[in-house]
Amino acid sequence: MAKKTWREKLNNGKQPAIEVLDKPYAGAGPGDRMLIPTPMQVDAYMRSIPKGEARTLQEMNKALATEAGADVSCPMCCGIFVRIASEAAHDELVEGKSESEVTPFWRMIPPKAPIRKKLTFDVGLVDRLRKEEGLPV
Repeated sequence: MAKKTWREKLNNGKQPAIEVLDKPYAGAGPGDRMLIPTPMQVDAYMRSIPKGEARTLQEMNKALATEAGADVSCPMCCGIFVRIASEAAHDELVEGKSESEVTPFWRMIPPKAPIRKKLTFDVGLVDRLRKEEGLPV
């Protein structure tokens, strides 16, 4: 079986779910409602960040949970999906799309974020795009 592309991972066709936790997980307690988002939800959130502004994973997690009527969002899923959206957007840049046409992943990847080590592309691009928008590098 061929390896899925980042775009295929982004457009996986799954629906978001809300799970009621039966034990503590990632700062949430038993009985809390946890959103299991989709990669496309995370991508849409990233696309909503205005030019010149940045967001943290924690801000995104809270916003997605609130929008879905949940108490929290799964931080592991959100982190993985930020990477998927970032890699898919980078692929689009390589294919010739302009920076204004792709998901602005650089607004979610601060200078010391662990995700930087996992990206398959040069993080110098992230730094350049952040600098162009006046964001910390």
